[in-house]
Amino acid sequence: MKATLDKYLGYLLALMLAIMTLDVLWGVFTRYLLESQASWSEELARFLLIWIGILGAAYASGQKLHLAIDLAPQRLNPRRQKRLYILIHLLVIFFAATVMIVGGLRLMYITQILEQRSAALQLPMTVVYAVLPLSGILIVVYKMMALKQLQKWK
Repeated sequence: MKATLDKYLGYLLALMLAIMTLDVLWGVFTRYLLESQASWSEELARFLLIWIGILGAAYASGQKLHLAIDLAPQRLNPRRQKRLYILIHLLVIFFAATVMIVGGLRLMYITQILEQRSAALQLPMTVVYAVLPLSGILIVVYKMMALKQLQKWK
């Protein structure tokens, strides 16, 4: 399951990066050659950057590419290392569940009630903010998989 999730999330991130690159190129083209930038191109690039950054953090978490200070685990025996890694994964799950999932859903709810839309694209801001709970769910899934792997570790 992890390999499939990694594959599709990686493809999605690459696709969004390609779209953002084309969008920025279009914005530069319209600004300097047509002397009138498309009003929506900057906003689309900004929203894609937000999505790439937050989804990329979830992807990095699943690939164990996130920043970490690994001085303490190296000094512990294997049994205590395992306990430390379990604690770290549980803390990350708690953060992702409370801040990203619950907080993100609350933010989506508020923007839905207020009917907020983006200025240029007229996109509901709920769509933009949906990346928070989505990434939170992905981080929780990745960390649950990591905990399952730790159970097999002796």
